[in-house]
Amino acid sequence: MAPTQGPTLLGIDVLWVATILSAVAAFAVLVAIYAATTVRNPMARRVKMLNERREQLKAGIVATPSKRRAKLVQRSDTTDRIRSFLSSLKVLQDEQVKAAQVKLLQAGIRRREWAVGVILGRLVLPILFGGPMLYFVYGTDMFADWSPLKAYGLVAGSFILSYKAPDLYLKNRIQKRTDAIRKGLPDALDLLVICAEAGLTVDAAFGRVAKELGRAYPELGEEFSLTAIELGFLTDRRAAFENMAMRINLDAIRGVVTTMIQTEKYGTPLASALRVLSAEFRNERMMRAEEKAARLPAIMTVPLILFILPVLFIVILGPAACSINDSLMH
Repeated sequence: MAPTQGPTLLGIDVLWVATILSAVAAFAVLVAIYAATTVRNPMARRVKMLNERREQLKAGIVATPSKRRAKLVQRSDTTDRIRSFLSSLKVLQDEQVKAAQVKLLQAGIRRREWAVGVILGRLVLPILFGGPMLYFVYGTDMFADWSPLKAYGLVAGSFILSYKAPDLYLKNRIQKRTDAIRKGLPDALDLLVICAEAGLTVDAAFGRVAKELGRAYPELGEEFSLTAIELGFLTDRRAAFENMAMRINLDAIRGVVTTMIQTEKYGTPLASALRVLSAEFRNERMMRAEEKAARLPAIMTVPLILFILPVLFIVILGPAACSINDSLMH
């Protein structure tokens, strides 16, 4: 007896499709349960990082010079091996390491020793991805029907993209983090004005603002907390402000840092200067929002033509077309 076949829709077994969809739904439920049960508290990670920075600065004050260097410069066996490997290949330069460290700090990654990992990624990723692509294009018949220019473009593009992948990843993180900090900067300056008018010191004001804005703007709160810690431990307060400007790739932060340094140096009123900066940054944020709103009609033109107008024509002209068809049929 031949096995009975289930119902079909457009030649596809409905029971088979339902089984696959049920399996996908069950897998999605398991993933959701795992994500809900293993959620991590981002505040705990930031508090741990701030405590580590506080301990580093404290060790830099009370420890001997040798221990001070060991505390301030975190090293690991893996990092040392990577560093020695890159040095043996003559591809490790101090300028590259410093530039990678600055990018890591701007991306919110506090482990400066990972800079050698970024340089290693530039060396290894082209071999891992560009090498196999080179073999597939010129060593096999997989792309035999491609023109020589297209084949060369595929190989060259794979090498270039794999080489630029670490920088592109860091650039994306830096951009997202900078946008988040730019969004919360006017509110942070308003709170700084309030703290300054209330008589708080600069480091206490930064700590208070970081505490108040830690949940709404976690990136900005983290930077303000680090600045408050460095203001309390570093002998040169200007270095703390310059470190904040280095960690944030934003012109507005550089303006705030310049204002704070001038206030510390010349004793000018802090509240009035911060109030002017806050109003300026708030107007800039409003103009940016208006610019996005002005671009919206041009952006909506393509989806309007592709998705909305055809449906509108079907709804309007469909009944008339059906009536005309019925009249012609009769």
